[in-house]
This record gives sequence, C-alpha cells and structure tokens, in this order.
Amino acid sequence: MATQLKIDFVSDVSCPWCVVGLKSLEQALERVADSITTTLHFQPFELNPHMAPEGEDTTEHLARKYGSTPAQAAANKENIRARGAELGFTFNLGQRNRIYNTFDAHRLLHWAELEGHQHALKQALFDAYFTLGQNPSDHALLVQVAEQVGLDPVRAREILESGAFAEEVRQREEFYTSQGIHSVPAIIINDRHLISGGQPPEVFEQALRQIAANSR
Repeated sequence: MATQLKIDFVSDVSCPWCVVGLKSLEQALERVADSITTTLHFQPFELNPHMAPEGEDTTEHLARKYGSTPAQAAANKENIRARGAELGFTFNLGQRNRIYNTFDAHRLLHWAELEGHQHALKQALFDAYFTLGQNPSDHALLVQVAEQVGLDPVRAREILESGAFAEEVRQREEFYTSQGIHSVPAIIINDRHLISGGQPPEVFEQALRQIAANSR
C-alpha cells in the first residue's frame, strides 16, 4: 500500500530557483510513484511585496537588493539556465528584464487550488514569466493564463478586480514567515520536514523515501 504524504511548496512566481525546485521535485515524485502518493499545495511567498506596479529593472534590482555586480548576475543567470535545461525547463532570462509584484498571481493561485487547477496554473505562470518574459502582475495576462489551464476567465477577471482572496493569501504568507520561512523554495512535508532550495531530484527522492519509511 502506498504511503500518503502532504507537500506544501512555498514559493514565488518570480523566483527562478523555485522553478528548479519544482521541476526537481516533480522528477522525484515520478521516481517514487510506485510506493508514495502525494498531495501538493502551492503556498504564497513574495520576494518583493512592496514592488511598485511598473516593476523594476532586473539588473538594477539585484544590485540594489543583493549587491550583485553585473558579472555576478550574469554568472547566476547562466547557472539557472543550465539547471533549468537539465530539468527540461527553458529559461529565456534575456527576455525577463523586469521584476514585478506577484500578489495578484498568488490570489489567482489560491482560487485555482479550490478549482483543482493550481499545479497547472503555477506551471503556466512560470512559463509566462521565465520563458516568455511576460508580466505576471498584468491582469489581462493572468486572465489569459487562467483560461489556458481550464479556469473560467470571467471569474478570474472578477477575482482580480475585486481583491478576492487577498486576506487568505496574506494569512498564509504571514503563517509561513512566522514559521521561519524567509527564502524560497521551501518544501514542507507532512507539516514537519523542511527541504530548502532548488535541490537535485536525488535529494528530494531520498528525503521522500526516508520520510515515507518513517511514517509507516
């Protein structure tokens, strides 16, 4: 009989290492599918909660926030691109030239979980931002992406325009911050076991098998 595990994937739509972490986790889940079943929940985290509506130039943002030089930023981009390619994801980081506010994307993801389309929407938002270089704070884009994954575009537009699920998203963000989550991705298994960062599939696989064995 397969062991059931709950996974909370705390992440931001604008976090490239969250893409790497998710793709690695997905590969690990495929490897353990014969003995482990999981429920995957995407939880909100904002890297830049006070970002202005127009966003900020990526290079300028990284220099201001982390003190990164242009050379360091370029090396980091290449590392991310290579890790993504290994996992089957295309980072067109040359097109991603701005950082945006992602709160509305998180509100839509909260609704998508209720509708059973959260994983698909998360993937589509990563594609839109990191592969196509689109703006994940733009309501028209968010409605379009929601429709692409099978969600009702009319309802999606209503949610974005009304501020629906704002309180729920804030509460979840505050909960995970209060639990000591200050960087993402943070992968929490069965509310107890934390795996941080864009780990390789082997790390996730080993952790999943060990946690499942200990819970039997």
